[in-house]
Amino acid sequence: MSQPVSDFTQSASAESLLEALDPEQRAVATTLHGAVAVMAGAGTGKTRAITHRIAYGVRTGTFDPVRVLAVTFTQRAAGEMRGRLAQLGVQGVQARTFHSAALRQARFFWPKVYGGELPPIADRKFPLLTEAASRCRVRVDTPALRDLAGEVEWAKVSNVRPDDYARLAPKSARALAAFDPATIARIFAAYEDVKLERGRIDLEDVLLCTVALLAEDERVAAEIRRQYRTFVVDEYQDVSPLQQSLLDLWLGGREDVCVVGDPAQTIYSWAGADPENLVRFASRHPSATVIKLVRDYRSTPQIVDVANKILDAAGPTGLPGRVTLRSQKEAGPVPVYREYSDEVAEADAVARAVVRLKDEGVALRDIAVLFRTNAQSENFEQALAERKIPTVLKGAERFFERAEIRQAAVLLRGQAKAGQAGDDLVTTVTGVLGGAGWTQEPPTGTGAVRDRWESLSALVTMTSDFAAANPDARLPELMAELDRRATIQHAPLAEGVTLATLHAAKGLEWESVFIVGAHEGTLPITYAQTPAQVEEERRLFYVGVTRAKQQLFISWSTSRSPGGRGTRGPTRFLDPIGVRTARSEWTPSSSVGWERPSRSERAEKSGRPIPKCRVCGRGLTDPGARKLGRCEDCPSSIDQKLYDALIEWRTEQAESEKMPAFVILTDATLTAIAETKPGDAQALRQIPGIGHTKLTKYGEHILNLCTR
Repeated sequence: MSQPVSDFTQSASAESLLEALDPEQRAVATTLHGAVAVMAGAGTGKTRAITHRIAYGVRTGTFDPVRVLAVTFTQRAAGEMRGRLAQLGVQGVQARTFHSAALRQARFFWPKVYGGELPPIADRKFPLLTEAASRCRVRVDTPALRDLAGEVEWAKVSNVRPDDYARLAPKSARALAAFDPATIARIFAAYEDVKLERGRIDLEDVLLCTVALLAEDERVAAEIRRQYRTFVVDEYQDVSPLQQSLLDLWLGGREDVCVVGDPAQTIYSWAGADPENLVRFASRHPSATVIKLVRDYRSTPQIVDVANKILDAAGPTGLPGRVTLRSQKEAGPVPVYREYSDEVAEADAVARAVVRLKDEGVALRDIAVLFRTNAQSENFEQALAERKIPTVLKGAERFFERAEIRQAAVLLRGQAKAGQAGDDLVTTVTGVLGGAGWTQEPPTGTGAVRDRWESLSALVTMTSDFAAANPDARLPELMAELDRRATIQHAPLAEGVTLATLHAAKGLEWESVFIVGAHEGTLPITYAQTPAQVEEERRLFYVGVTRAKQQLFISWSTSRSPGGRGTRGPTRFLDPIGVRTARSEWTPSSSVGWERPSRSERAEKSGRPIPKCRVCGRGLTDPGARKLGRCEDCPSSIDQKLYDALIEWRTEQAESEKMPAFVILTDATLTAIAETKPGDAQALRQIPGIGHTKLTKYGEHILNLCTR
């Protein structure tokens, strides 16, 4: 008997959905029964695959659209999924975040089970946490509250109760700079009491309430399971234990679930994400079909090769379930690797490369500069702003808009107006910041307190650089310089170059990507101590690399400040690319070079008299060269014994004065002293970095070392 016309038409329409899919995507779209795990590498079209799967299931009559629930992690992703389904002609599918789906169910069933409405959700945790901390006699500021909120959220999504926090948190490598685990546990318990007294719940409670409803009332569970027969979970590597519990209750032992994720993009375990859910999915669902999406449509073969090598270095057991990408694009430029003497030079080179890309026709919105921590953004904000390149920040506040920097500016401005600034600019600034809680050594652990320290340390470094370039400057001149920088960075900006943390870059893509600050100590970050933490840093680097579609630039600097001793090397994650042993082979991959500005260009920009090299007589425009008093490539006549003695003296002096060694004298200034060996105060005064204050304070000691 022939097939009815209507059925034939529906079948033909369904088959047309598969025409735009590659073989692996087609396998996802046509596997409609039982548990399915899709291991989707970066840029492999996972959203296309799962939306076509839903559409194909609806068109073939396998899925009832109103009984499909697709969950993801952001409203943006849920909206994109709904938009794509609409384009495919599918209506009625629920595409929501976990929280949105849970809240909808809790609000509907709570009155039926417990009577009364679901308690209102607190707008913010901070007021409740502040009261909880007060009850525990613990003083808190805004950074500390951010840290406490993060710990409460982690504990709740990880099914960790207040009574268990102090015992379980250290096992999960939870460590905050401001509080010990026992204190956090006390505040956590008090926070729960405050919420209960106020009749409020928080966002994590929404999930807990929904889990409680399904677990404690079979009628609720049965009704929800009748409503939803098919589940799709996007970004499954980011599912927390609490979200997994909710998914298990939704399923009720059924196998009608398709999960999609990439173990190589698990970068949120500190927030409760548990990649084991994805890696062990097939173990928990023995009949599951596992499909790998490996065709990368985003990045060139050259970029994909770098990404694969980064993950290969983790070893076969380092990242179970990962996929090896295969680029589907034409060959592109070879990725560029560059090392710079300091972070200022690195930012300057990146800004110049951005200008060249712009001149070659690359839209600024197609360029991104990615870094590991918020504190790294300032140099790049400054370098781009000086060239009138607009920027858009993601995952960070602009440097001069951060609360700690605004507070520091107020304190410094007050010091300047009071006329209490000392002769030594760096000592004055570190003294003021020290009074506000800044210390030379970083706080242990992670969180907002650590972020605050890094921002203030960047301000100290900025001050040191300014003082070295302007030996006679005092606090009013520094404040004028900070105001100038803030003004150009705060100007109204159109769409421009994206500046983002590597975490904030996940899910985004650009034609050209600069990964900056890729040196040991920052990538991996210093507080990544355990093997698992270091491997998460590797995955974070991989996420950054795979954001690039056409051009990839990776750079680092050997020291933080101009003139500093170059002790930093490139991140270990570049070892498999051969960067450490192939420095002589670094060449620009296209017409976009990373060469530094010429001396004449920098001289024109400064407008100030140019000091001369004491060896060759050429003008010195590079900050590091000015501090040395000679070109960096001119031969050194350093007296090594004198230099070692100066280093030893500076270390003792720094310990005595309880301040960073570079505040006493920078490495470049010590090098210049050891090369010129001044015999009197007048000769010592001629060395960059030796002003009147330091000559008076340290001159006798230094001259004794020089003449000894």
